[in-house]
Amino acid sequence: MRVPRLFINMPLKTGETINLPREKAHHISNVLRMRIGDSIKLFNDSGADYQSKIFEIGKKSAQIEIGESIQIINESPLTINLCLAVARGQHMDFSIQKAVELGVKNIIPVISEFSNVKIQDDRVHNKLAHWQNIIISATEQCGRSYLTQIQKPVSFVDWLTLDTSKTRIILHPESQQSMSNINLSDNELTLMIGPEGGFSDAEVVQAQEKGCEPTSLGPRILRTETAVVSAVSNAQQLWGDLN
Repeated sequence: MRVPRLFINMPLKTGETINLPREKAHHISNVLRMRIGDSIKLFNDSGADYQSKIFEIGKKSAQIEIGESIQIINESPLTINLCLAVARGQHMDFSIQKAVELGVKNIIPVISEFSNVKIQDDRVHNKLAHWQNIIISATEQCGRSYLTQIQKPVSFVDWLTLDTSKTRIILHPESQQSMSNINLSDNELTLMIGPEGGFSDAEVVQAQEKGCEPTSLGPRILRTETAVVSAVSNAQQLWGDLN
């Protein structure tokens, strides 16, 4: 039987008993239907899982006995920075979820010329909190013990100036270059994936002027979320840890 994993944003130490935050207690009691004595794994973005057990549990509270700490070694040797044009609702959520599962280290949401989503300043905090929850859920599911970092949304032009990766790829369907032709530097890669309408010609030119390499994923036009899965998978197969 698979033991549930739970992210806890607090210090964890073997041998101690902790009270779970109310929302976490509610989740394991009412969603997972866990009981006293059940095993659960806790992690806190430190690279380790803590094999633990439920000591007490109620509808709104739970105490956990923290057990042995086991270092988890499943991070890719490839650092992928995903520069992702903000998409609508579930499309963005899906892209973030799959990026986490595939081992992306950093996600930078960008607003590009053809972006069909405009984020108002007073909604940025809520958006980031929503995306962070998706990252946590995906990390719990896929077995990673480090959280993917997500940055505050920026304009595409601003990101071109801020990014310092030596190898930067901008997906462009008209390019004749495939990812396998790219020479990777320092085991780090920035993947730039556009919105539903793709990056504009002007943005592609700007990216090239900053040293980004236009690259195609093949002869078909992919949706943004499909491109995320395809591009990250290709990168992990070429330089990372996908077999």
